[in-house]
Amino acid sequence: MSDESKAAEKVSGKAAEPPAEVQVSEPEATVIAAEEPAEAESPAEAEDDEEGFSITGSLPEPKTTLLAVLAGGVLALDVLTKVLSVAFLEGADPIKVFGGALYLTFVRNPGAAFGLAEGWTWILALIALGVVGFILWISRNLRSQGWAVGLGLVLGGAVGNLADRLFREPGPMRGHVVDFLSLFDPFGRVWPVFNVADMAIVGGGAAIIVMALLQHDYDGTVHKEKKVEDPA
Repeated sequence: MSDESKAAEKVSGKAAEPPAEVQVSEPEATVIAAEEPAEAESPAEAEDDEEGFSITGSLPEPKTTLLAVLAGGVLALDVLTKVLSVAFLEGADPIKVFGGALYLTFVRNPGAAFGLAEGWTWILALIALGVVGFILWISRNLRSQGWAVGLGLVLGGAVGNLADRLFREPGPMRGHVVDFLSLFDPFGRVWPVFNVADMAIVGGGAAIIVMALLQHDYDGTVHKEKKVEDPA
């Protein structure tokens, strides 16, 4: 092969080779993620902060079961102790308990708790019916445990004494309530003679007062006091 043909072949071989890829490094794009703006307070939350009261968290489950259990327990204990009192204390001498701090005695009370409002039996029966009806009505929205305890005690005690006024002598709406507990004296001269229902009513009322002072509502809402900022 002649030198000219070899030279032509080399030239054609070089022309056939594909051109080398030119790598161009593009500058890396720097992406700066914009910070997400903080969630703005809803108008309701802002209003709560300004007014100084709000509902703390989600509402709890209804407490009607706790109310029913407490009321039923108080009623059962009240009925049982009254039946035993009629069976063993009526006509018997008072029994000293705890060294005289408590006496088991027997009294038929025509009045209210602790012997108050004697002779108003039928009026007290109507009041008790109203209390029972009111508690049952608000129990639909009862979501506070403290209120459930207080209302359960009051409900059980009210029904216990109401049962006496409805079914005991001398007749319906005029029945006398059985009392059998006396403090420091066998005849109620230091403190009026009372029963389990009376204790439940007083204890439940005290629990309700405490919940009201703490600004806890029976429906589970909690009110916060408005914070006063120091102008200085």
